[in-house]
Order: sequence, then structure tokens, then C-alpha cells
Amino acid sequence: MILSLENISKIYNGKTVLDNVALTIEDNDRIGLIGVNGCGKSTLLRIITGMEEYESQPEPYVPHLSITKSSSVGFLQQNTGLDRNSTIIEEMTSVFSELLSVQDEMRRLEEEMSKPDIHKDEKRFSEITAEYDRKTAYFESNEGYLINVKIRTVLNGMGFPKERDDMIISNLSGGEKTRLALAKLLLESPRLLILDEPTNHLDFNTIMWLEDYLKEYKGALLIVSHDRYFLDRLTTSICEIERGRLKRYKGNYSTYTVQKEADTIRQWKEYEAQQEEIAKLQDFVDRNIVRATTSAMAKSRVKKLEAMELIEKPVAPEKKAKIRFEYDIVPPVDVLTVKNIDITVGSGSDSKTLADNITFDVKRGDKLGIIGSNGIGKSSLLKIIRKQLPVNHGTIEWTKNIKIAYFDQENSQLDFAKTVMDEIHSRRRTWTEQQVRSLLGLVRITGENVFKQVGVISGGERAKLCFAVMMMERGNVLILDEPTNHLDLATKEVLEEALCSFDGTIIFVSHDRYLLNRLCSHIMDITENGIYYHKGSFDEYMEIKQQKALEAERLAELEKQEKAKKEAEEKGAKAFRSKEQRAQDAKRRQRIKELEGEIERLEAEMSVLQTEMASPEVCTDYQLMHDKCAEFERLKQLSSDYSDEWLMLSEELEQ
Repeated sequence: MILSLENISKIYNGKTVLDNVALTIEDNDRIGLIGVNGCGKSTLLRIITGMEEYESQPEPYVPHLSITKSSSVGFLQQNTGLDRNSTIIEEMTSVFSELLSVQDEMRRLEEEMSKPDIHKDEKRFSEITAEYDRKTAYFESNEGYLINVKIRTVLNGMGFPKERDDMIISNLSGGEKTRLALAKLLLESPRLLILDEPTNHLDFNTIMWLEDYLKEYKGALLIVSHDRYFLDRLTTSICEIERGRLKRYKGNYSTYTVQKEADTIRQWKEYEAQQEEIAKLQDFVDRNIVRATTSAMAKSRVKKLEAMELIEKPVAPEKKAKIRFEYDIVPPVDVLTVKNIDITVGSGSDSKTLADNITFDVKRGDKLGIIGSNGIGKSSLLKIIRKQLPVNHGTIEWTKNIKIAYFDQENSQLDFAKTVMDEIHSRRRTWTEQQVRSLLGLVRITGENVFKQVGVISGGERAKLCFAVMMMERGNVLILDEPTNHLDLATKEVLEEALCSFDGTIIFVSHDRYLLNRLCSHIMDITENGIYYHKGSFDEYMEIKQQKALEAERLAELEKQEKAKKEAEEKGAKAFRSKEQRAQDAKRRQRIKELEGEIERLEAEMSVLQTEMASPEVCTDYQLMHDKCAEFERLKQLSSDYSDEWLMLSEELEQ
């Protein structure tokens, strides 16, 4: 066990945020911590890490929090990062300062052992060699020889290539500092890794790399995230905080949603059945307690009522937003035609072309998801097709009867100085206050919040206000730029249902892979090497992309082997070798032949696995796909090991 807590409560300004919470974390647990915004998730994480105190309570609710002595805890807080005057590589190397000190001591001992005079003092030489052996064993057991490999792997995965190693951390952007803080935590490899919204500021490639890395993480994970796809891939249990209480569900996020619904239905049935029984018993008591003939029976029912263990009334589900997009005018089939345009930012000598020769069509009813790394030009493309930004060449043609409703992730369509009420009134001056309140009520902006300035309300509330404006505009084409940013899980699901039920046209940019997979009929991937267009779902596209990457790796490995083999053949036979050397060479050649057979066999097995992973039966079965991918990675690693051994033996034959 790593951590145990029970009866943990927290009160803010008289409001109970956490109410006698209990949680146990074991080795290799993969826990997703969820709940609506403000429910106490971050508070619980701060309590676990000692950054915040919990309430002291009397018996029988004495709080308890313990972390085993051998357990280290790493915590990535939301929107916080490293801020140092050191370079990136210096900061990452500092993680291994103890091991590097051991390595320095090993070098010192090696120098001392190399001195001629030391061999004269047999006792001293024995002491030095013994100390050297101890430090070497410690260094090797803690993977000291892999320090540089680990640093490079994590930095590359988190988007920091080698050419940025010497950059000063304090000069990085806020998002980069957060990514670097996460990279350092991964290198520190604490026994319990706590991550609060780790996918913020990460692009697709980095998120997927992080998922793969965390799947193999040796410690326990406690993750707060609104990324449902991320939770699905990583978690084995979900802890939900609701009305101050914490409840744990087995399985990933998708499994949780099914269990949660069934659990809620069961709780209400049990509660209502007991309330009905109580009402019947109480009615009998009220009618018969004073009658001499039935008084004894009434008293027995009173005792039954007193002995009954009351079922607590289930938490009524919070009202969700009601988002529905509708339109009045049906456009023609061909909605948008884009030919040979570019994405260019800046002007004059400072201009930079992010992507070129972009051509695509959008038909009525299409749901086009645009993906790509941060800064590649996705948001700019949306502004270009809306003709907010110019293009240097190419054409953009919208058909007739098009009405666009637009969601901007920066909420630029809102006036931050106006109140929420005035923002709607300014667009519908004939509406009454009740009509405005009714619209805002649909997106759950109610009470005094309608009189707050737009610039004061939270990012999630501003997003909801934008959705209210879009509903009012009744566009037959929806263009959305990162619509799920700042939304809690419940509102994400409401928006997702609204977009999936909309039969008009949608063009949207998103990092929300759960939304992309449910909504998209087409995918456009903007990369540095060009635009990739796919008709089908997000998961289908990612599967194809992964297969292409694996094939490229396989071809590169084959090319590497062919090159090594050719170089070996060109060098020809060596000069006269001793009988022992010739025997060793014969063994090497025999082993090389065996390795070639093994590599060929493994490639055949991997080819079969690739075919199986592309089949619908496997693609729709998450566990089966996970097992197939794990087996493929095992075979791939084994093939790589054999290839390395083959290359080493070939080089030895050439010497």
C-alpha cells in the first residue's frame, strides 16, 4: 500500500467541500479523479500532498492520512510549471544528481586503481576495488548507464528536441514550463504520481506519447482530467467526488458512466421502496395505535420503524445544460469549396507560411474535424475560410443560403465589458428579460450570474454563453474552435449530444479525441509535411496512421540490416586468423544465420498481427486491441534486440 486516508473533511466558509472522504492507493493503481468544477478534486490532491490541512474531528470520525515511508509522491499542479534560471538539460540532469555523484566517485576510484603504486599496497587496493564494486553495482541496479537515454526519451516525447537543451527555462512560455515540469516528474519516477489536468497545453502527438509512457509507468497514478479518451486509455478505477462524498468505481471512464447510471437507478428504487414501506407502516400505526384490539400490532410496527436502518436519499442529479442547435434554411449539397489556399501568419518580412496548397470540399451534413500539433495553423484556417484572414492565393467559395454560427476559443465574439444579460439583449433588442433569462437558463447561467460582466465569469460559463448565442443565431453551418475547452465532463457530454444530433454541417478544431471519435465523418490532419484527409472516424484514421508508422519503422530496419550486410560482404575475408578465432567466427556465422531466421519469423508474426488489428472485430474490442498491441510491441522489441545482436556479430566478423 502507498497511501491510506479516511474521514478526511474540508470546510470553506461554512460549506463542506469534502465530507469524510476515504481512499486507499495500492501499487500500480491507475485512478481517475472526476467531479464537477469546484467539487473539491484539487483540494483533495493538496491535502494528500500536505499542501493543505484537513479538518480535525472527534470520535468516531477521527481523520487519518498516512503514506508509507518508502513511498515518494510527485505532484503536477494545474497550470504551474518550472521557473528556473538553469537550462533545460541542466534541470533534467539534476534529477540524477545522486547517481551522477556515484559515477564521479567511480571515475575517481578508477584513476586511483590505475596508479602503479597502488598495487604495492594490497590491503588498500582490495579496499578500493571492493568500494568500486559496490558503487558499480548500485549504479547499474539504478540504471545509471541509461540516464542520457531516459532524459532524451522524455524530452523528445514532451516536445523538447535536443537543439533546445541549452534554452533558459525562465524564457519559456507558461505552457512549455508546465510541460517541462511534467517531464521532470516523469524522470523522477515517484512511487505515486499525481497529475492535475496533465493534457493541458499538449498537442495530439505529445498526449499520445504521454499515454503510452504512463501505461508502462511502474508506480501508481492519480489523475484529474477532463479528457475522457485519456481516462479511458489509462485508468483502471474512477473516483467521483459528488456533494463532498467520494465513491470509487472499477474500470475506466466509459465503464464508470454505465455503472454510475445503473447505480443511481438502483439507489432511487431502494430509497423509494423503503419510503413506501415506511408510509404503509406509519399509516397502520396512526390508524390502530389507540384501538385496544390492534394496539399490540401497531406497537410492533412502531418497533419495526425504530429498528429500520434508513436508506439515505440519493443525491439528485444536478440539472444539466440543454443545448440544441437548429436552423431554418436548408443549404445546397455543396456547402464549401476550398482550392489551393495557404495558411500564413504575420505580414511582410515577418510572415510565415504554416501550410500550403490546401484543397478540400465540404458537403451538407459533413462533420469535419481538423487536427494537428499546436501552432500548425488550425485556428487560422477557420478564420481564413470565414474570410477573417486573407490568403495569398487560391479560392474559398461558400454556396448560397449559408448561415454560419461560430465558436471562438478566445470568445472574441463577446464584449467582456457587458453583462451576460446585456450580451444577449444587444443581439435581440425586442426580447423581454424573461426571454433572455430563459435562453441563459438552458445553458445553466442563472440567478445573479446573469448580471455579472462577461469578463468576470469563468471560462466555462463564457463558453456556455457562446453556445447560447449560437443557439439564438440558428446557423446551418457550425464552425467551432476547441469548443470543449474549459467545460466540465457533464457539459462536454451535453455539447457532444447536441452536436451529434445536429443534422447540419460542422467544421471544428479540437483536441478532444472522445468528441472527435463520436462526431467526425471526416478528418483533416494538418502536419509540417502536408495535409492528410481521411473519410471516416478519428480512431480509424489513427489506426491507419499507426500502421503506416510501423511499416516505415520496419522498412528502415530492413534497410539498416541490408546496409550492414552489404558492408560486411564488401570488406571480404580478413587476414589469417588463428584456429581459435576461426572457430569463434564459425559460431558467430551460425548465430547470425539463426538470428536471420528468427527475425524473418518475427516479421511474419507482426504482419499477421497488423492484419488482425485492422479487422473490425479487434478495432471494436478495447481489451482485445490492447492485448494485440502489447503483443506487437513485444515482438517488435524482440526483433529489435535480435537485429542489434545480428549487427554486433556482423561487425565482429569484419574486424
